[in-house]
Amino acid sequence: MIIEPKVKGFICTTAHPVGCMENVKSQIQYIKTKGKINGSKKALIIGASTGYGLASRIALSFGCRAATIGVMFEKEASGKRSATSGYYNTKAFEKMAYAEGLYAKSINGDAFSREIKEQVIHTIKEELGQVDMVIYSLAAPRRTLEDGTTYTSVLKTIGEPFVNKSWNLKDNTIGEAIIPPASIKEVEATVKVMGGEDWKDWIAALNEAQVLAKHAITIAYSYIGPMLTYPIYYHGSIGMAKAHLKASAEEIKRLYANQDIRAYISINKAVVTQASSAIPIVPLYFIVLYKVMKEKGVHEGCIEQMQRMFAEKIFGKKGIRTDDEGMIRMDDLEMQNDVQEEVMDVWNAISTENVLQVADVKGYWEDFYRMFGFGIDGVDYSMDVPT
Repeated sequence: MIIEPKVKGFICTTAHPVGCMENVKSQIQYIKTKGKINGSKKALIIGASTGYGLASRIALSFGCRAATIGVMFEKEASGKRSATSGYYNTKAFEKMAYAEGLYAKSINGDAFSREIKEQVIHTIKEELGQVDMVIYSLAAPRRTLEDGTTYTSVLKTIGEPFVNKSWNLKDNTIGEAIIPPASIKEVEATVKVMGGEDWKDWIAALNEAQVLAKHAITIAYSYIGPMLTYPIYYHGSIGMAKAHLKASAEEIKRLYANQDIRAYISINKAVVTQASSAIPIVPLYFIVLYKVMKEKGVHEGCIEQMQRMFAEKIFGKKGIRTDDEGMIRMDDLEMQNDVQEEVMDVWNAISTENVLQVADVKGYWEDFYRMFGFGIDGVDYSMDVPT
């Protein structure tokens, strides 16, 4: 099959297996150039097939030489439809891990479900004994509980609508977007999906089954952003979920203090993802930020951040490094004063007429297509490839 990118709105409905393999390979090569990390030996990554979860798995495997179990929810190829990028990423990762004698097992299914939790626990018991690290990197839009109730998250404000500049991805115009306020039920549903309840459920299940090692570390990923995006990420419906996630970290530490289970939130840098592409206003901030950070030489993608996090802020000589609130700040370069001041200068002046000059539109689309295995150097996209 000859596979081409098919973009609908903010998602790409196709993925290229060779492109995904090359993307994974380049991330592995980056980790290898940075040297060994003296860290985790047996890790579970929940949400392991794309973005920060995939980068974490690669860094732990090829940096720490850790055995990894990855949980994802991806679709195989069917008929004329390609598999999802996460499916191809996982297959590529496994192939390269096996080639170097690394243990890598992947479990495909709904991470919110009891069935997948039990399958993971059985695998750990039978093949690893225990895990010493649990990464929680889920970015699902909905969650179904055991009683059949489904909750769907929303990207809305609380109280008042939020109005600000926005970038139209289709024609590169700068207009205005309005994000409406969420209802109480919508906020509650968003917390159910994106808060820390399922993270706590995972830790409880692992601990009860005695497959969570003493002194284990668990990290959940989140994002805050600058004051510009506070109405969305900090004060909005997602913000309430993020607050719940942070509170859950404290609860995990309290509940499992006897086993010295250490729970942290890592606040990661803004990167292009399918989820972020769907939020009005946010992609405009991203393309301005990308240009500023690249010009200053401090831009990082997922793999650079995860390598730095494990090497310097988790397993470095200074131990686990957090801010005053106990959070790991991988957005430290993004939030530097000089970066944010320049971002706001550009934001205030940006328009349809100058957007291509003052923002990194090209970089945004390069990252977007790369997520699905397209635009990768050295890949012949005219070739017929097996799916």
